[in-house]
Amino acid sequence: MGATPAIRVTVQGRVQGVGFRDATVQRARALGLMGWVRNGENGELIVHAEGPDERIAQLEAFLREGPRAAQVKDIAVERVKREGHEQFAIRGVPAGRFVVRELARGFELQLDVGGAMRAWAVPKGPSMDPADKRFAIELATPDGTADVWDHGLYEQGGRVPWPEALDRGHAVFVLHGERLRGGFALQRTRPGPRPQWLLVKRRDAH
Repeated sequence: MGATPAIRVTVQGRVQGVGFRDATVQRARALGLMGWVRNGENGELIVHAEGPDERIAQLEAFLREGPRAAQVKDIAVERVKREGHEQFAIRGVPAGRFVVRELARGFELQLDVGGAMRAWAVPKGPSMDPADKRFAIELATPDGTADVWDHGLYEQGGRVPWPEALDRGHAVFVLHGERLRGGFALQRTRPGPRPQWLLVKRRDAH
């Protein structure tokens, strides 16, 4: 297989709803690989894997067979650039809910992280324009009384697992709201008792 920094694999067949994603995560983590797996929009399974060549080859061999309930009909393997992940996880699965509340002093973004709401005051409000870098201040206590401006489910993304990503000061996530959709990032600019952040819209189809 040669020196392959990373592979992107598309698996066709009866591969959704049969535990394929969970089985892929278990096998990849056992092999010490990094990356992700997600369901495609047309019934396929898509896998990105990074690590030593021989272990990538073992994962590729597993993907050609799949778990017991799967029926793999075709597999396409593409050599791609390493993305630098520090985990192997399922993408496309909601991590919890998000709420944006409109207050007299601006807006407040709230994310459900591990069953607890974490909040950031965003005076000018979130923007769907990637050129806008919105100043945000992390809050100790979310406001649960103000009017809801937007809400929905969100996915945790990025190369580092949550909540470690927030602890490090750079967290990527995808919002599925009525007003806010697509990828966003929180970047900490100043630590301290009330950490300061930037909330930025990532460039994507939205």
